Amino acid sequence: QVQLVESGGGLVQAGGSLRLSCAASGRTFSSYVMGWFRQTPGKEREFVSSIRWSSGYTEYADSVQGRFTISRDNAKNTVYLQMNSLKPEDTAIYYCASSKSGYGTRYRASYDVWGQGTQVTVSS
Repeated sequence: QVQLVESGGGLVQAGGSLRLSCAASGRTFSSYVMGWFRQTPGKEREFVSSIRWSSGYTEYADSVQGRFTISRDNAKNTVYLQMNSLKPEDTAIYYCASSKSGYGTRYRASYDVWGQGTQVTVSS
């Protein structure tokens, strides 16, 4: 199994930037796609972005398109989420996840392993 360790969350003012990291270890060869999701109290965990390890193909939710950038460092088995122009609405717990199948990667069911989550708070 893949293990995922997240870092980089914190408190930032609106308009600021934050960079999240997700380091994968273990059976990393079983991971085809890495994704980022976020969740606020009382809401479903929602898709933010994804990236394929091999091709680097990316997907973004409409709400973050143009502001967030997902990337990966294959040598380090690490995925990043660069978050710019942050808004209070971006406040959430952010989770990284690994998908074996690589199908339906905008949806939670595609992912087999999840990180512990890291809190991102954007103040107005």
